Formats: sequence, structure tokens, C-alpha cells
Amino acid sequence: MMKTKHVLIAVSLLSLLWISGCANGLFYHPNQNDYSNPSDSGLVYEDVTFASKDGTQLHGWFIPARGQAWATVIHFHGNAANISAHLRFVSWLPYKGCNVLMFDYRGYGASQGRPFRQGVFEDSMAALDYTLSRNDVDKDRIVFLGQSLGGANAIAVAAVAGDAAVRALVVDSSFYSYRTIVRDKIGDIPVIGWFKWPLSYVMATDSFHSGNLIEAISPIPVLIIHGIDDEVVPYHHGQMLYERAKEPKTFLTVDRGRHISALTAQGSIYQMKMLDFYRQSLDFK
Repeated sequence: MMKTKHVLIAVSLLSLLWISGCANGLFYHPNQNDYSNPSDSGLVYEDVTFASKDGTQLHGWFIPARGQAWATVIHFHGNAANISAHLRFVSWLPYKGCNVLMFDYRGYGASQGRPFRQGVFEDSMAALDYTLSRNDVDKDRIVFLGQSLGGANAIAVAAVAGDAAVRALVVDSSFYSYRTIVRDKIGDIPVIGWFKWPLSYVMATDSFHSGNLIEAISPIPVLIIHGIDDEVVPYHHGQMLYERAKEPKTFLTVDRGRHISALTAQGSIYQMKMLDFYRQSLDFK
């Protein structure tokens, strides 16, 4: 009996250490691999660099629209890899008349530094400031697309910048708050999951809480996209974000959709619905 008890204690302690590592590393998994670039999709692009608030140099791509641009989309990517792995989610937009700015948070791709929450927020703000500084961008037609972790970043920037700078926000497969998603992940671990509530408070802070911040973005229109079968961020996170958002707001359920799967199929209904949302938000026919 004592031996079994000791084994259980050891397993519990090891599990706690493992959870701590997961909680700390859950949100940022950068690399410097080169997966693709816009020229692979037949697109002209510009390598751009700009500084975050603390001087950290960030790298991105500005991809102009094919033909006359009616919007500029700032893309806030998810927690893994770098912009070259996320290109497939937005490479179709220039063909639909949208400029696209993709950028890497600190520590991702060719951007300097190491990622942490406040720094990544400042990087996201810097991306908006950079876009506003360009002479070839209509300042009244800037819209956001945030996917997964990028949804949290986009919400935080929109809440600060307001509707004078951001005309519409799309949040795809994002989480309600940092602590809430950590709690969900802990809950999936046998035995340890019983303690998910106290552990989530010990292991994750809730600064830049999307559920709180999304209330502040009105009157910026928001479209929330979430897949019913999302295996990374459960569907109820999208529902909770929608409930907290103020009008004008729209919720788009992706039937049998998995994590950030809605925009990957060329010409999909979800791509078209997102474009319609942007057009309506910009009063563009």
C-alpha cells in the first residue's frame, strides 16, 4: 500500500512538472524553417522590417492585391512555426483584391528576440502602426484576421486601437482566455484534471483576457469562426467569445471543422463569407 502511495505521489509530482512546462510553452512554438513564400503562389511581395515598441526588429511580408485593392488585411498568425507556414491561409486574398500584411512575432522566423505575452502584444501593435505608415494603404480600409493565438492578439490590438484604425475583425479558432484554455488542457489529464481550477490559477496569468477585451471593440464589427470538431481550441471558446462581444457581431460555425480549417479550401464557402463580412463592414459593393 505504501509503495503504491509513493508511486502515485511521484507520478503526480512529475505530472505537475510536465503541466508547468506545457503551460509555459503552450502558447509559443516558433521556428525559423522556410516552408514557402508568396512567389510559390504566383504573388509579388515585399520583405519588410519594422520595430516593436522596445526596438525589437520584426520581419514580415507585404503582399499587394492583384489589381485595385479594396482592403488591407493584417494577418495575426497562430502559435507555431512562422509566417511561411501560415501563408496558405491568406495567399488567396490578394487574388480577391486585398493587400495582406503578414508578420512574425518576436522569436518567430526572421524576427528578433524571444516571445512573451506583453512583447507579442507590442509586436502586434507595431504591425498596425507599420501598416498605417504605408503610403500605398488606404487607412480607412484596414481589417484584421486573427487565427488561434493570433485571434487573441488581434482582439487586444483592436480593443486599444479602436474603430478609427480597424474597420473589421475576424477571429478564427481562438480561445476565450489564456487561463481558460490552460484549464481545458489540464482537464484532459487523468487525476490531475480534478484539480484543473486551482492549477490553472497557479500556472497561467490572464492578462490580455480576450473575453473581457472583446467587449471593448464595439462598434468594430466582429466575425467569429469556429469549427465544431476543433481538437486544439474547443468549440465552446468561440461561443463564449461571441456571447461577450457586443453588436455588430456574427458567429460562423464550421460543420465538422477542425482547428483553423475553414479558410484552407480554395473557394470555400467560409472564404466567401469572410469576404462578404469585410465588404459589408467597409460598405464596399
